[in-house]
Amino acid sequence: MLVREMMRSPVTTLPPEASLREAGELFQARGFRHLPVLDGGRLVGVLTDRDLRWATSALCPEPLSLDAPVEVAMSRPPITIDPLDPVEDAARIMRKHKIGCLPVMDGPDLVGILTGMDILDTLIKLTGISLPSSRLEVALADRPGELARLTAFLAGRNVNIHSILTYPDPDRAVRTVLRLGSSQIRPLAEDLAREGFRVLWPVPKPWPR
Repeated sequence: MLVREMMRSPVTTLPPEASLREAGELFQARGFRHLPVLDGGRLVGVLTDRDLRWATSALCPEPLSLDAPVEVAMSRPPITIDPLDPVEDAARIMRKHKIGCLPVMDGPDLVGILTGMDILDTLIKLTGISLPSSRLEVALADRPGELARLTAFLAGRNVNIHSILTYPDPDRAVRTVLRLGSSQIRPLAEDLAREGFRVLWPVPKPWPR
């Protein structure tokens, strides 16, 4: 999934000479938490609601008046992303820099904004959790063919796969989380366990030996 598919556009912006009071009114009226700052069409910074609260707080070493311009409180230089970048790259950048948004730049033009909430929406879409489905988690051996063996098993039982996510396990397995179009997830988990798969969720009941 690409940034352009999840970004918000058009973007509400402020000029650098706008007052902190104006920014605060926008934050409150529109429910924003981030406002890109454009100077003659050029992105020069981002003002967040946290920047505003800190800059005008009594805890700030040199608190600002609400009449001060946003350019004295905004974060700069802005960290940006391209609309054709993968959303997971955006999540990595936001986590690395501990920021809540990324202005989306197509060359010199601001074309959108991606926020932490947009990243959460992406996760919901990627996991398929918004569709009627059941969750299955299996630990696969880290070797070629294991995922194919699992999907072949599910296909043989006419079970549709809505999504697959994988991540490494500390014991050198590959944790595989699937959203399946089946309401009979526990019997399916038990059948998988009988076939030698290590099912992590739902925990299969032991069968008589």
